[in-house]
Amino acid sequence: MKGIILAGGKGTRLYPITISVNKQLLPVYDKPMIYYPLSMLMFAGIRDILIISSSEQIPSFKNVLGDGKKWGLDFTYAVQEQPRGLADAFLIGKEFIADSSVAMTLGDNIFYGRGLINILQSAAKLKHGAIIFAYPVKKPQQFGIVEIDKQLNAVNIVEKPSHPKSNLAVPGIYFYDKRVYKFAQQLKPSKRGELEITDLNKKYLLDGSLKVNVLGRGIAWLDAGTHESLLQASNFVQAVEERQGLMISCPEEIAYRTGFIDKRQLIKLANELKNNPYGDYLLNLARE
Repeated sequence: MKGIILAGGKGTRLYPITISVNKQLLPVYDKPMIYYPLSMLMFAGIRDILIISSSEQIPSFKNVLGDGKKWGLDFTYAVQEQPRGLADAFLIGKEFIADSSVAMTLGDNIFYGRGLINILQSAAKLKHGAIIFAYPVKKPQQFGIVEIDKQLNAVNIVEKPSHPKSNLAVPGIYFYDKRVYKFAQQLKPSKRGELEITDLNKKYLLDGSLKVNVLGRGIAWLDAGTHESLLQASNFVQAVEERQGLMISCPEEIAYRTGFIDKRQLIKLANELKNNPYGDYLLNLARE
């Protein structure tokens, strides 16, 4: 399975702090925001990753992430000049996806919690159909909502319903089989002129191959796309890391623990970040 991180858009909800910088490069406590969705793909065992952003921002991403080799990954970059919708990522990534299944995650979504790694690794074994996740929210009118039956099968998906029949939002990570390009190609722009991920998921729903995994109380999902939520995400990460002494979504640690890199490479990366707590954390990890 391959992976896509969609890190486009202008981040207008975060103006003025995103006037000159992509929001996915803003800090969430001790690391760039994009590290968090990247870590989800790494947890799933995905190493071949396409990063989509605007042409003016891609050099900044390359400066931060490079080609991925330092983490045992392989990054490809592609341009989305206009925000044409989440499903547009699969049209942009046609050649990258080729004949593979693919997972896509949004660059401003943060996940953390018990059992998450097993959930992601299981989803990455997908051979046919699609897997989306469901997360209970207080204000379902603000999200894409999935309705499920007693057997946890998807019944309907509605984008920001006025009168929601469910409180289960669909967070920003999705797993699809190799038909995703064909289905995305069939989509028509919505009233706001975008190719909606909800419409793509409906294709799999009508096909009878859409599976829903409901995330329980032990998992946190944060969307760091507003000033308030960005601050909340930073406070959440700081509180957990301070209490546990363990980092959330640290690519170097994930790469080392999953065998993408060896101890020598970990120490090299740690020395490049020495004289701060991040580098010290990696050095302590190498000494375990």
